[in-house]
Amino acid sequence: MEFGRIGPSDPGGSSRRSDAPIISKPTSSLPNSSPPNKRKLIFLAVVATVLIVGSAISAGIVISGRARRSDQNGVAIRGKPTEAISRTCSKTQYPNLCVNSLLEFPGSTTATEQELVHISFNMTLQHLSKALYSSNGISYVQMDQLERSAYEDCLELLEDSVDALARSLTSVAPSSEDGSIRAVESPDDVMTWLSTALTSQDTCAEGLAEAARGSVRDQMANNLKDLSELVSNTLAIFSSSGSDGGDFSGVPIQNRRRLMGENNADEWGKNNPGNLPKWLSRRDRRLLSLPVSEIQADIVVSKEGNGTMKTIAEAIKKAPEHSSRRFIIYLRAGRYEEKDLKVGRKKTNVMLIGDGMGKSIIRGKKNVMDGLTTFHTASFAASGAGFIARDITFENYAGPNKHQAVALRVGADHAVVHRCEILGYQDTCYVHSNRQFFRECRISGTVDFIFGNAAVVFQNCTLYARKPMDQQKNTITAQNRKDPNQNTGISIHNCQILPAQDLEPEKGSISTYLGRPWKLYSRTVYMLSFMDDHIHPRGWLEWDASFALDTLYYGEYMNDGPGAAVGERVRWPGYRVITSQVEARRFTVAEFISGSSWLPSTGVAFLAGLST
Repeated sequence: MEFGRIGPSDPGGSSRRSDAPIISKPTSSLPNSSPPNKRKLIFLAVVATVLIVGSAISAGIVISGRARRSDQNGVAIRGKPTEAISRTCSKTQYPNLCVNSLLEFPGSTTATEQELVHISFNMTLQHLSKALYSSNGISYVQMDQLERSAYEDCLELLEDSVDALARSLTSVAPSSEDGSIRAVESPDDVMTWLSTALTSQDTCAEGLAEAARGSVRDQMANNLKDLSELVSNTLAIFSSSGSDGGDFSGVPIQNRRRLMGENNADEWGKNNPGNLPKWLSRRDRRLLSLPVSEIQADIVVSKEGNGTMKTIAEAIKKAPEHSSRRFIIYLRAGRYEEKDLKVGRKKTNVMLIGDGMGKSIIRGKKNVMDGLTTFHTASFAASGAGFIARDITFENYAGPNKHQAVALRVGADHAVVHRCEILGYQDTCYVHSNRQFFRECRISGTVDFIFGNAAVVFQNCTLYARKPMDQQKNTITAQNRKDPNQNTGISIHNCQILPAQDLEPEKGSISTYLGRPWKLYSRTVYMLSFMDDHIHPRGWLEWDASFALDTLYYGEYMNDGPGAAVGERVRWPGYRVITSQVEARRFTVAEFISGSSWLPSTGVAFLAGLST
């Protein structure tokens, strides 16, 4: 596993994506005390449950007591692979590690290629579970603030990865009747969960790389060894049967096989009253169209004391875990600044609704310059599936000189952010992972102000570039798709790309770009959007010399406005002016983030295809 992103340069001249100088370790340390015993017991219970489930599903396949650790650079294959193992592993990014890890399983040498799919899932889950258990065991070690921040990120991200693999394993488990792999009802769900697990490992490694080298970092590096590569291999093995390769690798399997035509778009809500989508329940459709006065909230939060509770944190704590019912938290107008606001992974189907942009405001000022990881700086974060936010402002007011400072971080699957304002400077909106949809939002920032590795569509939104620090350039997106099989990317559809008020008088001297490639397979498209004249004629910015220029996918389709002219755009191998409707449709709501038809029932009006 490669730690960190040292090397590529930023618009401001830094050697890190952070666009900030290397942060020195704080001289003070946190007290040498452990998290509550309750949390440790929860960790142990989670790992034990996963191991039991994995063992039961695996139908007698168990992991060997001795796990080999492989370095893909020059590592020799240990043992003689079968023809099935060789064919299976030839589809992966790390074939030698794939062979060695599969050979560790008793029974793998007699398994068919179909059976090896399941073995790969189970083996990877076992490695992740072991890493989580081992990592939790070092919580007592003394750490400074940045190291503690990175460590806690990793625990959360490892839990998310274990959950994603466990859900995926269930989907590809052998049939109880004949031992064959059961048909996956929604293969793009599995693709999403594996993509998320891979992103989580990458985020964990990056946070640790920012911390100075020490015993915790070294121990975590040992715990995490090969995890990212194992998840990558599992993703490749699963996706290979439906892959069409090329620029569209990782686009959900179902969606590759069924292109969305005009007739198909009808089933996505064209004949649906109010053009409301179908993602969740009929009740949820109404919730995103009704005025606040007609919504019956489970909890009303008010700083003035005229609600159920005074803080958002209290309200989130009251939300049930693993709920299939929509839990509504109504946030009355006011400014709310609370510590570590987060809708965690277990808090599913939470809806946060306010009185409108600029009225119900969640704000914070956490930032990397004060000794936190980027992941840790969010003023508000959500990772519970089915999260919805409506009519709220999320703000990080740390300012441009504090560099990375996230206002909103979303890692929830099937998340919707509707009519919200997201304000910051660098790294404003962190679309971390899973499937997300933003509609009618206003997002402001400077460097990489929309970034992450979700499969996300921004539709009918307004993106404002603000005035950056001296010597900096603005970059709207920094998409970090690391693996060609990940079904992730940023799609900006029917949006307005404008200069903010503070940039307007100086837009002639400050360059603003549509994006730059954070990772090797970065993927971003702009479609049918208006671009003002602050956009640089080249359109896109290099990350570091020729890095990723032939592996990225950057596309523009029928945009308009003075900044949309493509005559002077970059001539990179991975950039293209999209002229085919079929190609453009791959990045619409209906094809890019459809999943199990989850979006329509949220009630957010949307365009399924390129137009209605």
